[in-house]
Amino acid sequence: MQRIEEIAAKALQKMGNDRYKLSLVVAKRAEELANGAIPLVDLDKNKVKFADIALYEIAEEKNHPRERH
Repeated sequence: MQRIEEIAAKALQKMGNDRYKLSLVVAKRAEELANGAIPLVDLDKNKVKFADIALYEIAEEKNHPRERH
């Protein structure tokens, strides 16, 4: 597993280096995960924070199409 700093940088790049947009997308997806959504990446929801899972999904381009720029 990569360091979260590397994942965050990759996710930021996927969002066109727009930190505001990235924070909104991460917050929305973390809320969905907290409400029972299934992660789109192979990470354990009980061991990894929801915001980190959301970052991994964005970095790996496995986020929902409506969240892409």
